Amino acid sequence: MLIVKKFGGSSVANKERIFRVAERCIEEYKKGNDVVVVLSAMGDTTDELLAKAADINPNAPKRELDMLLTTGEQVSVSLMAMAMHALGVSAVSLNAYQVMMHSTSRYGNARFKRIDSERIRHELDSRKIVIVTGFQGVNKYDDYTTLGRGGSDTTAVALAAALRADACEIYTDVDGVYTADPRVVKNARKLKEITYDEMLELATSGAKVLHNRSVEMAKKYGVQLVVRSSLNLEEGTTVKEVAKMEKMLISGVAGDKNTARISVLGVSDQPGVAFKIFHTLAKNNINVDIILQSVGREGTKDISFTVSQEDLKPALAILEEYQEPMTIREIKWEDTVAKISIVGAGMMSNPGVAAKLFESLYNNGININMISTSEIRITVLIDEKEIDKAMQAVHDGFGLGDV
Repeated sequence: MLIVKKFGGSSVANKERIFRVAERCIEEYKKGNDVVVVLSAMGDTTDELLAKAADINPNAPKRELDMLLTTGEQVSVSLMAMAMHALGVSAVSLNAYQVMMHSTSRYGNARFKRIDSERIRHELDSRKIVIVTGFQGVNKYDDYTTLGRGGSDTTAVALAAALRADACEIYTDVDGVYTADPRVVKNARKLKEITYDEMLELATSGAKVLHNRSVEMAKKYGVQLVVRSSLNLEEGTTVKEVAKMEKMLISGVAGDKNTARISVLGVSDQPGVAFKIFHTLAKNNINVDIILQSVGREGTKDISFTVSQEDLKPALAILEEYQEPMTIREIKWEDTVAKISIVGAGMMSNPGVAAKLFESLYNNGININMISTSEIRITVLIDEKEIDKAMQAVHDGFGLGDV
């Protein structure tokens, strides 16, 4: 069997944890399996590197940021290889250039195009454990790129797909996927399994267990994932195409504080205006989420939408630059908002889910600003200060802790 194992930054935060991970991987190796290990940077390394960069240049070029940030994973994989050698097992560390993990050219948020697997297969044939840097790729200019926060999950899934691995295991500081963040919702329950679609919606809605693009890729290539803890041996949560959800209406609640709302007021109420606004933002790699358009009046309309907080400044700069051709009278924004989402395949066949969500928020005095829905997700925008209370209220409202 070929097994890909990914460990997050907290799992390799210090010497003790590095050796614990090394022993866990060696145990698998000694069963006769081929083992590929993907690592994130140690502990808070990425945050520390970003702080150093900000101290030198708050507006550092994204190319240079990627050059800096990719050093974090290089440290963790080389130390892991040293630990395995100390334990008497042959291992080799490889970065994105040595494997050749081809990516798009967008610094800070690149996507994989393809992975050359020859070097990894050669090392596996030599009976070595192969340890690969997560979170990074190489673009057509031979520059390092990074995949965005949580990108090591995507590295693991991409390698599992390219190598046709028998298993892909994602180890984190929680022991699976829960009905809500257990640090916020005290009676959150661990799920035995969840579908790709539900996990993708949860990840996109702010659940930090898996990188959303890793789930997208796992679904596309049929890579079954298992999310489990690196700190204990408990069974985790399986992410797959079809899952039994124990007759639950919804599978989880997610909250996301990384949200800002932009309102463009008084735009011309005529065809093509919304296209101009959102096409221009998309061309500049600004991802838009919830969109709300008012009913036209006196030849104008208002459009509100949400973006991530890191995209707020660039989005405002673009809108101000094109304010006149887009016929925008006024631009307003707010960065003290948050999204709360409920996700579940059970929504499709059960009316009244939205009403239950709104009732749970109403009973706790929480006001709704915007609403967005898909087949298996409902998202509402609320005041950031109320997000923890809202998550607990909705979780309790649907009885997710009681099932």
